[in-house]
Amino acid sequence: MRLLHTMLRVADLDRSIAFYTGVLGMRELRRKAYPDGKFTLAFVGYGDESESTVLELTHNWGVSHYDIGNAFGHIAIEVDDVHAACERMREAGGKIIREAGPMNAGTTIIAFLEDPDGYQIELIGKKP
Repeated sequence: MRLLHTMLRVADLDRSIAFYTGVLGMRELRRKAYPDGKFTLAFVGYGDESESTVLELTHNWGVSHYDIGNAFGHIAIEVDDVHAACERMREAGGKIIREAGPMNAGTTIIAFLEDPDGYQIELIGKKP
């Protein structure tokens, strides 16, 4: 068994794909519209779906806003240097909501940014 993907509902598919590819450096792997169901699926990630876990971005046509709720936490991405990643992402239009620094009650360097729909993404520094 292996984890295939995590699905996020997004209000504006093109805006979300621009964020995940332009700010986070993922690639759009595939996209398909389902007119009978009135939704489009797009898959983004850092590697091929056959070997990597990816994100499924689901756009339900006609929906312009989602409430995230209080159960969802965040998506985590490992980066070589959290400070440098924050700067690159900020320059690319990313919204940093917690600057790079040690995690609460720990020493691991982390930061958080927010995607266009308000989902939080944690950046975690690579361990030596």
